Amino acid sequence: MRAPWIAPLAAALLMQTVGSFMNQVVPVVAPRMTADLGLPAAMVGNFSSLTILGSILFLLFGTPLVAAFGPARLLQCGVLTGASALALAALGEIWLLPVAALLLGIGYGPSGPAGSRILQATAPPRHRVLIFSIKQAGAPAGGALAGVVAAQVAAQWGWQPALLTGMVLATGAALIIQPMRAQLDAERNPRFRIREAFTLRRLAAPVTTLRLHPVLPPLTLQAFAFAALQGSLFSFTVTWLVEAHGFALTTAGALFATMQVAGVVGRLVLGWAADRLGDAVRSLTIHGLCAAGLAALFVLAAPASPWPVALGLAMLCGFTSASWNGIFLAEVARVSPPDRVAEASSGAIMLCFLGYLSAPSAFALAVMTTGSWTLPFLGAAGLLAAVSLFVLAWRAARGGAAG
Repeated sequence: MRAPWIAPLAAALLMQTVGSFMNQVVPVVAPRMTADLGLPAAMVGNFSSLTILGSILFLLFGTPLVAAFGPARLLQCGVLTGASALALAALGEIWLLPVAALLLGIGYGPSGPAGSRILQATAPPRHRVLIFSIKQAGAPAGGALAGVVAAQVAAQWGWQPALLTGMVLATGAALIIQPMRAQLDAERNPRFRIREAFTLRRLAAPVTTLRLHPVLPPLTLQAFAFAALQGSLFSFTVTWLVEAHGFALTTAGALFATMQVAGVVGRLVLGWAADRLGDAVRSLTIHGLCAAGLAALFVLAAPASPWPVALGLAMLCGFTSASWNGIFLAEVARVSPPDRVAEASSGAIMLCFLGYLSAPSAFALAVMTTGSWTLPFLGAAGLLAAVSLFVLAWRAARGGAAG
């Protein structure tokens, strides 16, 4: 007999993967897109930051809609919103790009709280971190697909057809999970008034959620630093390799895809390891130090290395830098009251998304002012190392208690 959590996990994983593909397709085709539109290559960082701003707006005001309409319906609406955003971007009008970026982020916003609500209701406790990590593996899996598929389509037919592939995937995913909607949305609250989501009180919700448990502030700070490094790597790796080192788009896309695939494996392996260790804070601090060191090694050594070495460095970088999310979300869900999991997940994700929001814009500014692509990468890695050491010291001061 099939375990009752498999179908919900498959639905959440599918939507996470498709949403991530749509989010990563623009950074992958950015060298072609910016050149065609006459924009500086580093401007892809501003697009990425606006995308994250859109996700933050959803997390700030839209999370109550998960309870109102159900997590499955919100996931469907999210990917279709993302498809609309890619259609706007494909028109090639510069003034529409900020609108497309915001819509893309709003569409991606439900993947965290809606997915957490589905999994928290169905995942067996003894495998919770692993199951959350499997779902979160959809993020690098979608990025890997973008690195392979979108780069090839852009190289052969142009960047607009590459964006259109995301629209097709989004529509297909929304249709696939429709038969499961009644099961996944069984606990929705149809009496919820939509206007209750758009109140000033919602602005304080992310900070309020940090008070639910003592472990949430340091855990969220760690996630912020991870997000800054991951956002920098995912937004700029392809453009950096093409612009600064003369890589072909398909070759840079292959390295990017390798990094993402390694992130999938990392989320599964490290999620399993975190379940065995039983201490998410300790796991993430060690994880952060490794990720910072390997990201710095990738940036400094990969471009001039032989192809097998460059692939190996991309694997190690992706394995550590893109595999923290499931551990983080599972711990947030574990320490939160059962009736506030979606709210706590949204608040914690929104605050860690500030790392995704600030890092790409700061990175782009650093590139344009210093002319160096290496320094911003190293800065993001250094931030994660410093925060990991700080959280490690915080944990030691509490006598090693994780919460």
